[in-house]
Amino acid sequence: MRSFVALCLRQRWAVVGLALLFVALAVRMLGEARFDAFPEFAPPRVEIQTEAPGLSSAEVEALVTMPLEASLAGTPGITALRSKSVLGLSSILLLFPSGTDLLKARALVQERVTRAAPSLPMVARAPVLLSPLSSTSRILKIGMWSASLSQTELSDLARWKVRPALMSVPGVANVAVWGERRRRLEVRADPDRLVANGIDLSRLVAAARDALSPRPGGLVDLPTTRLPVVQTAMIRDASELRAVPLATLRRGALTIGDVAEVEESYATPIGDALVTKGRGVLLIVEKQPGASTLDVTAGVDAAIERLRPGLADVEIDPTIFRPAGFIRRALDNLGHAMGIGCAFVIAVLFVFLWNARTALISVLAIPLSLLSAAFVLTALGWTIDTMVIAGLVIALGEVVDDAIIDVE
Repeated sequence: MRSFVALCLRQRWAVVGLALLFVALAVRMLGEARFDAFPEFAPPRVEIQTEAPGLSSAEVEALVTMPLEASLAGTPGITALRSKSVLGLSSILLLFPSGTDLLKARALVQERVTRAAPSLPMVARAPVLLSPLSSTSRILKIGMWSASLSQTELSDLARWKVRPALMSVPGVANVAVWGERRRRLEVRADPDRLVANGIDLSRLVAAARDALSPRPGGLVDLPTTRLPVVQTAMIRDASELRAVPLATLRRGALTIGDVAEVEESYATPIGDALVTKGRGVLLIVEKQPGASTLDVTAGVDAAIERLRPGLADVEIDPTIFRPAGFIRRALDNLGHAMGIGCAFVIAVLFVFLWNARTALISVLAIPLSLLSAAFVLTALGWTIDTMVIAGLVIALGEVVDDAIIDVE
């Protein structure tokens, strides 16, 4: 060690040059570092959700969850299989050992889900594999409310305008909308009017379904070309659906509105959302595994600012839940601790040794040590989280002690 120190003293300008080069390299690499509130502590997992509108929890368990579980139970590599059945929704979670290739695991699960899908009841929709999520997936909760828009109109804005913009941000895995009221047209048949006009319920259901479902119009062959027939008269509101004909009678066309009540409504809500000003819509932004919380949060904030001019009647609050604030506060605390440590080193060395150069050497050793630790963590592909930052703050005391003792 003594000979190494002597060599460094003889080649001091080379040491200074290498230190400056290392600082430049470390600062550049820190720009690519990933920051998160907590480390990835959950094992690789794959979640499958299946919607079954109208089925009770017991029916979902018996008709949807159990057939899928039977097909997924033999998936290679799974360590645990958990399921949850609620009103109209089945959720199955498969856990894999740490280090498992998630893409390969998802491919194996998708293969078995595809095999089991035909055995599900007709009312059940196709099973969906959710996007891969971080163990601490929620990085933002964004509240939306409006004094002039209804809950249904606000839900349409969140679903068709805000959510697609946020999903386009790199690192965002999913944006869930809580308190949503999905618009729909409701047809309530009147049994007396059906009987009076000789129309059965199945005919009414078929007419309403055909009116709301886009269908191909076929082709028209001409001598020199072929023209497609395109349906453009799509149903947009309740009045247009009321005018859809069911049958032709002597007095004229019998429409859906003659035998049923048609009105605009919304699907049965699963839950509700209360934001700052009362009832509204809450957007839950979830990030992908390995994505930097700070980068994803900055991207979401930028997307919201681009949307604001087109949402003049809507209030948006992106500060309800922001783990990025915890991370920035931890980084600020680390900077403050480093500043206090440098000040103490300068005071102790200058007062007791009366040598400005020794104080300068010790002061430079502190940030170089922290940069070295951050450089190694980033080079190894690790995420810098609040626990790592807390460890660096604790280690700062040892760095300060070494800086004083070694120089002395």
